[in-house]
Amino acid sequence: MFESMVSGIGQILTVSHLLYMCLGVSVGLLVGIIPGLGGIAGMALLLPFLYGMDPGLALGMLMGMVAVIPTGDTFASVLMGIPGSSSSQATVMDGFPLAKKGQAARALSSAFLSSLCGGVIGALILTIFILMARPLVLGFSSSELFVLTMLGLAMVAVLSGGQLFKGIAACGLGLLVGAMGTAPATGEFRLNMGIEYLFDGIPLVVVGLGIFAIPEIIELMIQKSSIARDQAGLGKGWKRGVLDVWQNRGLVARCAGIGSIIGTIPGLAGSVVDWLTYGYASRTVKGEKHFGQGDIRGVIAPESANNACACGAMVPTLLFGVPGSGTAAIFLGGLLLLGLEPGVSMITTHLDLTYNIIWSLALANILGAAFCLMLARPVAQLTRVPFALIAPVITMLVLFAAYQATRSLGDWYSLIAIGAIGLMFKQAGWSRPAFLIGFVLAPGAETYFYQSIQFNGLAGFMRPGVLIILSITALALLYPLGRKLLARRRNTASDKTAATTVVEKTQATWGVVDMILVVGMLLVAALSWYDVRDISFIAHVFPMLSIVFLGGGALAVAIQIRTEGAIRVEQPALQGLCWLAGLLMVVVVASVLGFVSTAALGSLLFLTFVARAHWLTIVLITLGIVAFLLGMQSLLSLQYPSGLLDGLILPSS
Repeated sequence: MFESMVSGIGQILTVSHLLYMCLGVSVGLLVGIIPGLGGIAGMALLLPFLYGMDPGLALGMLMGMVAVIPTGDTFASVLMGIPGSSSSQATVMDGFPLAKKGQAARALSSAFLSSLCGGVIGALILTIFILMARPLVLGFSSSELFVLTMLGLAMVAVLSGGQLFKGIAACGLGLLVGAMGTAPATGEFRLNMGIEYLFDGIPLVVVGLGIFAIPEIIELMIQKSSIARDQAGLGKGWKRGVLDVWQNRGLVARCAGIGSIIGTIPGLAGSVVDWLTYGYASRTVKGEKHFGQGDIRGVIAPESANNACACGAMVPTLLFGVPGSGTAAIFLGGLLLLGLEPGVSMITTHLDLTYNIIWSLALANILGAAFCLMLARPVAQLTRVPFALIAPVITMLVLFAAYQATRSLGDWYSLIAIGAIGLMFKQAGWSRPAFLIGFVLAPGAETYFYQSIQFNGLAGFMRPGVLIILSITALALLYPLGRKLLARRRNTASDKTAATTVVEKTQATWGVVDMILVVGMLLVAALSWYDVRDISFIAHVFPMLSIVFLGGGALAVAIQIRTEGAIRVEQPALQGLCWLAGLLMVVVVASVLGFVSTAALGSLLFLTFVARAHWLTIVLITLGIVAFLLGMQSLLSLQYPSGLLDGLILPSS
């Protein structure tokens, strides 16, 4: 083990590893300053570049991005008052008021230094977890790993923003999409609707970009504003921020510890840790308090915790193959693309790579904080760029990344289809992380189930470890229902006015998009059942389980709306679907004319008629897009759809 630790340190200190890590840090910083785009979409953009890479270098790039996104999103939270991602919501509470007081530099330096400390502490705790968990993981059989996967799914569904049944249905849909293609046990085809592209299933890159990146891009295009609506200067106070962290070093250590521990629980994303540590700080710190009005401790506490949480999320991801968050789900997919199987092999055969990941996390947090401090002023200027100018570039990058999944036109059309699901999920408040984690866990869960049946039979599910994990899963599913029933009983006992107030606050809502999703899911469940009904038992048992999650969850949502007197709310989705239809048109045109020509023409038209940009800006952005596409084609020997136009005007590669 000691040799593996030393080997991991040696790997991360090579020049090539540091360069790739800096690349990941830079991309993560750019992704972090765009509110809403978030780490999941950014990670999905990087995945196509992992094919064929050395695992050590690829992990360095991924870790650079994982580590810096919770740091980079602080710019949006402090300077704009908009959470850069779900893990920086609490930072807004005191970071933005400090910026309005002219103390943005103080808030930023405190946030960056806290993130650095939290990330390093998280990496150390992750090291201890690996040492302690090693004998436990080595004792797990396929049965324990299968039910552990079920626990991860249950936690994700339960923690879907209080929408238990919507979370279960979304998770079931993700499982069903993940089960498309070939049954791993028997090789039988299923759920492919006779479409050749679906015989191997839908690639993770396409699903990740479709469910997260497409809805966020469309929302930002609808807004048509700069990233920062209210401009705030950085002011002074860089040294004061560093001093604040030193004076609150105990708070930093405690919040980092809380973040690391919470991060190890699958499904507890950064937003939970953020608010948990913010509340902890507001209750426990001594002296005069001004939380919500610009108290620096309200910035230090969540920023210390969210970077440590990213480290903690690596524990279930690496040891059990159960991602602790949406970002970890994409990271898990990246591991599989690199040929690395999470679980026992990560603490035996690939122990050196595991320590490579841990040391990379620690180093990337230091580099990320240093980059943020050095680049704070130019990055702050980037937030003033209207998103309409960035939109063609990001859209082209998304199409480029999606096409690299299998280099088939089916990648683009699948991207649009998943994007439509993501758009409706976002509009109606259904959990997109639950869908993604269900998709990522589907192949592993089915394989573990098959291995358990083959090697141990049904007796494998009577092992003590399996029964303990199943009990925890049942408690996780029953806990929200029990809490809800208890709350109702208390409300009944209290006075009528108070009860009415609580009911109003917890009143369920529904809209047209909810109805479309419920009906669509029930229809998909029925058609899927019809598709798999005649294949062998071992090949259809997992899709059937997914159908139960999907159909049961959707039906429960419908019953809940009917029986609880849900209030109808407006869920305007037409404008977003129009933008999605426009993107579909771009894909169709690119299929006919060629990708490079369409990217250039699309950029020209969008920047001229939608963004109304200056002609020089239009020319520079369009030339940049063409240069990027042709450069990547030459460097990586790529083949884009050539169509009728590209083949005539572009040189053959």
